[in-house]
Amino acid sequence: MTLLNATTGKPIASYGSQAGFIEGLAWSPNSKRIASASQDGTVVVLDASNGKTLVTYTGHSNAVDRLAWSPDGTRIASASYDGSVQVWNASNGQMQLTYKGNGAPVWDVAWSPNGKWIVSGTGGAGVNSPVASGNNIKVWDATTGQTVLTYAVQGDANNTYALAWSPDSKLIASGGDDKTVRVWDAMTGHTYMAYTGHSDLIWNIAWSPDGKEIASASQDGTVQIWRPQI
Repeated sequence: MTLLNATTGKPIASYGSQAGFIEGLAWSPNSKRIASASQDGTVVVLDASNGKTLVTYTGHSNAVDRLAWSPDGTRIASASYDGSVQVWNASNGQMQLTYKGNGAPVWDVAWSPNGKWIVSGTGGAGVNSPVASGNNIKVWDATTGQTVLTYAVQGDANNTYALAWSPDSKLIASGGDDKTVRVWDAMTGHTYMAYTGHSDLIWNIAWSPDGKEIASASQDGTVQIWRPQI
């Protein structure tokens, strides 16, 4: 993994402390640390200024693919092929909560901007843990692990690869291998709209800071920016 200067593109530092492929990266809210998730089942928290390893988390039993920092930067949620999302202290690596409500390998995880909830979704993680049916998205309490809502993806064979909260923590955008991005109410599950502009599966989703636009990245080779009709 290489850290680049965002203005010049020149390398600043390189990190290589994990044995497997790096599947997920996430900056801390204060931009001072980077969390790195690997196929070797570890998560490493690095000092972004010098590449020093600050914490190594080894609580998962299979590859870790996605990460989400709590808005206050004190905790990290890590999603794994082992079927769990684990919430742990970002400073010392102490595990605080294990969520297994999805019942299948977890392909993405996102922490609500208000810090109260986490959303996680299942996906067929290649040859490691293929999932054929029963996929779902769960919204759950970030402190207790209690499930708040189960959002059933249309056609339970669809894998969910991308999740993103709106800035006000009221809506979630989700996408996967059905080539559709759905925007829905985080507390009721009501679907407000389905965006079908892509011709292949959806890998990543991001809301604009003002919540007025969504960017979706697809295996069709495009990133599309569009306005949700709510």
